[in-house]
Amino acid sequence: MTLLTAFLAGLLFGSGLILSGMTNPAKVLAFLDVAGQWDPSLAFVMLGAIFVAAIAFRFAGSRTRSLLGSSVHLPGATRIDGRLVAGSVVFGVGWGTVGYCPGPALAALAVGGRPTLVFVAAMVAGMALFEVYERLRSAHAPGMRPPATSTGE
Repeated sequence: MTLLTAFLAGLLFGSGLILSGMTNPAKVLAFLDVAGQWDPSLAFVMLGAIFVAAIAFRFAGSRTRSLLGSSVHLPGATRIDGRLVAGSVVFGVGWGTVGYCPGPALAALAVGGRPTLVFVAAMVAGMALFEVYERLRSAHAPGMRPPATSTGE
């Protein structure tokens, strides 16, 4: 049941990204071009996403278990530090240069052609390099816990 729910949630999310134009790099770059031919339509997409996420986080914050019975893990970090700022800058530069962020890039793989494939490959390589860096960093820093991975290791 969890796998089916994850698939349906991903399908809904990807469909929303495609319908909203977030998988079209030209539309995203036009949104980011505030000094030129600015296209504000993606601001409404983002505001809608923030609204839905705020409701979901509010609901999830009052629960210890998901609707399917899994434990609820919400982000606990509240501090803005150099790592967060650096990651935000790298994300913003990539988004502003190419017009893709991770979710829309994955959704665009179905129709985006070679440029999308190259972007996703570079994104995955960057994630892998970061994971290697984090593991090396935690191995050489006494008293540090190893970073949590997406595989739950």
